[in-house]
Amino acid sequence: MGGQGDPLIVIHGGGSGAHDWAKNLNALCNNFTVYIPDLPGFGDSQPINDRFHMSQFVEFIGDFTRALNIKRFNLAGHSYGGGIALQYSLNYPENIEKLVLIDSLFLDRQIATWIKFFSLPVFCVSLGNVAVASMKALGWLTKKFFSSTKFVNPFPRVKLDLGKTVSTLKGQSITLLNTLSDLMIPTLVIWGAKDNIVHVKQAYAAAEVIPDCRLHIFDNCGHNPYQQETEKFSHLLNEFLREKNNRMS
Repeated sequence: MGGQGDPLIVIHGGGSGAHDWAKNLNALCNNFTVYIPDLPGFGDSQPINDRFHMSQFVEFIGDFTRALNIKRFNLAGHSYGGGIALQYSLNYPENIEKLVLIDSLFLDRQIATWIKFFSLPVFCVSLGNVAVASMKALGWLTKKFFSSTKFVNPFPRVKLDLGKTVSTLKGQSITLLNTLSDLMIPTLVIWGAKDNIVHVKQAYAAAEVIPDCRLHIFDNCGHNPYQQETEKFSHLLNEFLREKNNRMS
């Protein structure tokens, strides 16, 4: 966390965790108190259990804000973090000031073919067993021969479980497009036109349905516009989230 001003909570995607947002912090902290937690099982956070469950991550955001006594806040989420942010906002709209969805999962069925392939249970189980065994061996070797070095497992079981819970061979396992008309929160949808995981047409479809929505497409970006166009992205986010304050002043 860092900065000062109205609270902004950012939910990272399926990368390494909160560290993925390090380059955006300075620009965002100028105007907001920014919180970017490692979701359970990512970064330095312990997993809730060995499985990925959407409802548990949604409730984690609730527990996190209650623990910090944050009653109302801006919420942004990227990729499956966007899906978590969206579901939380649908469940608890009274807690959200504004919502930002960045190349979000769970809007519609379509997803990259390679993710569908990796979602096959037999593939996830076999890959998971190999990865878990390999990481245990590396952890043991690190502890035995490099006692002063901390070993961080890059493939905790929760990450290996993502594939089969996010998608099936038919597409994304959760679709929230039909519920977006109930989202009465000012929303900004940001997308990379060259996203090869979730097609940009899902951004246009969501913007058509959400009652109070703005859409911004980064023409030369893929799935991670916040990293590929850090300065422009941070400026866009700041501008959208600060608008209410500007009108009141």
